Amino acid sequence: MRVLAPLLLFCLLAGSVFTSASARLSGAGGLQEAQQPKQTDEFVPISQLPPQDQLPAAPLLVTAYAFVWVVLFAYVMSVGRRLTKVQHEVERLESDIAKRTRT
Repeated sequence: MRVLAPLLLFCLLAGSVFTSASARLSGAGGLQEAQQPKQTDEFVPISQLPPQDQLPAAPLLVTAYAFVWVVLFAYVMSVGRRLTKVQHEVERLESDIAKRTRT
């Protein structure tokens, strides 16, 4: 649990950094927005869209995948640590049983 909270905080911060960086790169300024053509209700092929409009959810997608991988890694590490503790406990109990049977 102590590891999971900082990892979650890191993922949230990374997501906000990716989102703010993509907003800056996509030209979110007022002057550039005024120069863009108005939206139409017609179909526009993706090849004719500006690069920032082709995949606007990319930073959120990257953040989501990063979050899932970090949580999965933390879970696997947690299970590994718990299995190591159980293994050491079993070895200790086996040595205690061996000592008692010798006596």
